[in-house]
Formats: sequence, C-alpha cells, structure tokens
Amino acid sequence: MAEKILVVDDEKPIADILRFNLEEAGYDVIVAYDGEEALAKARQEAPHLVILDIMLPKMDGFSVCRQIRTFSPVPILMLTAKEEEVDKILGLELGADDYVTKPFSPREILARVKAILRRTQTTGERLEAQVLTFGDLVIDLERVEVRRGSRTLELTPREFDLLKSLAQAPGRVFSRELLLEQVWGFDYYGDIRTVDVAIRRLREKLETDPGRPRYILTRRGAGYYFRGNK
Repeated sequence: MAEKILVVDDEKPIADILRFNLEEAGYDVIVAYDGEEALAKARQEAPHLVILDIMLPKMDGFSVCRQIRTFSPVPILMLTAKEEEVDKILGLELGADDYVTKPFSPREILARVKAILRRTQTTGERLEAQVLTFGDLVIDLERVEVRRGSRTLELTPREFDLLKSLAQAPGRVFSRELLLEQVWGFDYYGDIRTVDVAIRRLREKLETDPGRPRYILTRRGAGYYFRGNK
C-alpha cells in the first residue's frame, strides 16, 4: 500500500507541482489549501507525512502543527518562504521534523520525504525486542513506546529515535554532529541547532524538571549524554 502524504499549501500551482512529483514517486497524495482543511484531513486521513506551508489562510502552519501534535506524532515537513531562523526554530519547537525554504526543487522535496519516511519506518522495523529501564522510565524499543511510571509519553518518531540513540549508550557523549548523522541521517540539510531544539523538546516531555534534567545531560563544549543510573 502506498504511503499517504498530506500536502498543505494555499498556492495551487505549488500544491499541484508537489502532488504531481509525489504521485510520480509512488505516494498517495491528499491536498489541503488552508489551515482548517489541513487539520481536518490530518485527523480523517491519518497520513504518513504532512508537508505543511507556514503562510496559510484561516489558520497558519504553526497553529496547524501545534494542533496536529495534540493527537498525532506524524512527521511534519514545513515549507517557508522566509529565510529568518526564528521561523525555522519555531517550527521545530512546535514539533516539526524538518523544514524547506521556498523556492525549492521537487528533487529536494522528494529527498527529504524519502529520508523522513525511511527513518519513520526503521524506527518500528529494525528494533530488537528489547526494553530499557531506568528507574521509573521505561523505553520499549519493540513497541516504540516510552513510559514514566503509569504515564505513556507522546513522542514523535524523531524524538523517540533521539532518545533511543542516547539511552542505548548510557554515559557516552554524543556530539551534535554525530546525533545529526545518526538520527536525522546523512542527507539532512539543517544545522546543528536543530539538535538543541529537539533535545529541549524531549526534555520537556521526559524530565520532571527540564531545567534540572535527570536523564539527558549536557557536556559543555562536547554534546549530550544519557545518565543511565538504573
């Protein structure tokens, strides 16, 4: 069965170009032209990936991203016509997995889509039947599930991959560059600040006090590591 992609852009020529190229690549494509329609289709269609423009009528892309994250961990690739870093960082803060700045080439979009979906698939397919336990924190690699006590944490596929990489090697310091390579992949075009944003979001979900983390710690000038006192 073809993977389903929701394309959200109010500029019909851009939406048409994306639809054509994605369908040519074998994907099943759904299109929405405003924020409210995008949110409704994300709920109804359960896509495997969302390509989401920031500048939309009725509800902007940031708001759509924030709302989607309340009910789905689906990967989100954001489109922006702005070069300002604040827009990119805000999108990542809200739960987007990646971003592309307009104008873009169809080849670039396809490369990003394939990379994101490949990572999403391998998150659930290549893991051994294994459970990592650190006090009241349980990371179930087979079920792709993280629990603290009786509460299940809602992580995106990217956040789960990031936590898994760190937790499988407690005490090892991972540089930002190494985490980009392992979690985002060789074909990722972003910068290392992407890692900082993802770590901050993961701490907010994982830690009782994100300002004084218990599990994911920073080694100044070197990177991040997982403190694995079991």
